[in-house]
Amino acid sequence: MLPRLLGSVRSYGCTTVENALQLFDEMTRMNPIPSVVDFSRLISPIVKMKQYAIAISLFRQLESLGIPHDVCSLSILINCYCHLNHLGCGFSLLGKLFKLGLPPNCITFTTLINGLINIDRMDHAMALLDQILKQGFQPSLCTYGALIKGLCKRGKNAAALSLLRNMESGNLCEPGIVIYTTIIDSLCKDKLLDEALDLFSDMKSRGVSPNIITYNSLIRGQCSLGRWGDARTTLTEMLQSNIAPDICTFNILIDMYCKDGMAEEANSVLKLMINKGVVPDIITYNSLLDGYCLKGQIDEASNLMDMMVRKGVQLDVVSFNTMINGYCKCKYLDQAFNLFREMTFRGVKPDVVTYNTLIDGLCKDGRLHQVLPLFDEMQAQGLCPDVVTCGSLLDGLCKNGQLNVAVSIFSELERKGLISYIVLYNILIGAMCEEGRLKDAANIFSRLLSKGLQPNCKTYTTMIKGLCKKGKLTQASQLLAKMEGHRCRPNEVTYNILIRGFLCNNEVTQALQLIEVMTGKGFSPDADTTSLLLELLSNEQIEKSAREWLQNKVKH
Repeated sequence: MLPRLLGSVRSYGCTTVENALQLFDEMTRMNPIPSVVDFSRLISPIVKMKQYAIAISLFRQLESLGIPHDVCSLSILINCYCHLNHLGCGFSLLGKLFKLGLPPNCITFTTLINGLINIDRMDHAMALLDQILKQGFQPSLCTYGALIKGLCKRGKNAAALSLLRNMESGNLCEPGIVIYTTIIDSLCKDKLLDEALDLFSDMKSRGVSPNIITYNSLIRGQCSLGRWGDARTTLTEMLQSNIAPDICTFNILIDMYCKDGMAEEANSVLKLMINKGVVPDIITYNSLLDGYCLKGQIDEASNLMDMMVRKGVQLDVVSFNTMINGYCKCKYLDQAFNLFREMTFRGVKPDVVTYNTLIDGLCKDGRLHQVLPLFDEMQAQGLCPDVVTCGSLLDGLCKNGQLNVAVSIFSELERKGLISYIVLYNILIGAMCEEGRLKDAANIFSRLLSKGLQPNCKTYTTMIKGLCKKGKLTQASQLLAKMEGHRCRPNEVTYNILIRGFLCNNEVTQALQLIEVMTGKGFSPDADTTSLLLELLSNEQIEKSAREWLQNKVKH
């Protein structure tokens, strides 16, 4: 019985936590008791099931039974602590390894480095690598792979390349295709395509052959920058290397063609894909749907969706959102709503993007009687409105003469903590200024800093425009000075609005002074400001010096 039990553990381990706990209990009652090696074989599957706390508890029981640790068991324990973000305990166990005279292995060090990376302590992970090397240990390819992946994930491409060059120097282990591809992919995602291509060439010169993932990363990077000729060259090279394109390759090409409005080219790739025996998936079809909708070819998109249903392709939330957005952009709101209701019928749950698209479409079409019920329905479904939802709703209400309703909803959203973006305050401040409710706008503006929000250029410019509209030019000038004092640089629009305010109120001297400041900052009067300046040129009451100055500025 007992030999069979041990044989089962050694050969197969366990399949469930309950099974493992039962076997553990039986093993602790054996005489003689099994070694830590057998217990480690039993506990390892528990760790793979991510039951780290249970694994730690079992090792503690073994310690209480006097069963000594070995390198493997302590490495497993360190792994558990690292996954639970208890790095202190992990490093204490590393010290215990040295104290017991047990030399740590690569797995031990890699586990600790991964633990540091997972809690975003990249500098500490790199420092640990230096310590490992100084103590004469040789990290494995997995160790370097973990570090390079962590660096790339954080956009530290230069550091990743530096570590790669150290590996290539021959003093460390030789990098393989996974490490090269990780860096190439990161460079492509950061639009550093030329650097990625240089590394690609260097990799091949060192005898490391690219794989399908490498080529896909390059093709995606080339397509995202519109370098279609380069993408075709890379694809040709890939085929000549007897590497068949996979579904990811085709989806990259189709998606990028569609995003660039090249639906015909995308369809050509689809035909090639099918000819090569690669079956399109939902990602392929969603890209094509998006391509048609972007070009306003809503009938073609609708036909494609019908074909997907006929072929038994399971439509997902992206499919519906894409089509709903297409209908809204073409102002086919009834069709958009029909599709929205069909989602539930097909078992697809609408998400925040679905509701945002419909709310925005309804607001732009002036169908406000449908907006608020939909907004309430969204929240009833447990979906939290985001900045896009709130922005579309408030902007729609304000532009359709429902400012009081917008203020009421704004107050309720603010109370719920959903108004935390300056862009939403800008919408309400702008609407109030347009309706001449300057005092209300000023009250909201004055509360921004107390809410931890910094007014941006749009906020200041909106308030300056409102003040100019009311003829409060002194306050508008003071706000411009305050804006610059708060390190918020005015833009061309800000200056033009205030200059026109001065000109419309015949305060020519102030306008000329501000034009001088604006042009000194590299900005120019816009069409409306220039028109007012030209009118002033014909005014005989303007002094000659002012007219000459104006003529010179308009000329330039």
